Amino acid sequence: MRAGGPPPGPGTQRRRAERRGRDAETLAALLLMLKGHRIVARRARTPVGEIDLIARRRRTLVFAEVKARADLTTGAEALAPRQRRRIARAAEAFVRARPDLAGLQWRFDLIVVAGGWRLRHVKDAWRPGLE
Repeated sequence: MRAGGPPPGPGTQRRRAERRGRDAETLAALLLMLKGHRIVARRARTPVGEIDLIARRRRTLVFAEVKARADLTTGAEALAPRQRRRIARAAEAFVRARPDLAGLQWRFDLIVVAGGWRLRHVKDAWRPGLE
């Protein structure tokens, strides 16, 4: 038992996970900006789902899923086909609501944040319909 009270409950663990996810998204956004991208949206909510990061570089719109995991390998394997389909539908909904982005090429990336500061950016991690 830790000093100062009872062990953390489910609510505390959830808040920690939420915080770890927000921190990972911030690091991922910084990484994309260092690579020349402009962040268009963070945690973009659409009627069909949420997209962690949307960035633009030249004529390419990047829809990035961010995973915070203990190690890079686990993070790279954490994106299930169902999640990919949801992100693709959310990307379609997002662009429908933003006609100014309609003529751009799309790319779906995965950014894994492991151990706090290690990042792996997998460009073009998947293509909708090719699962």
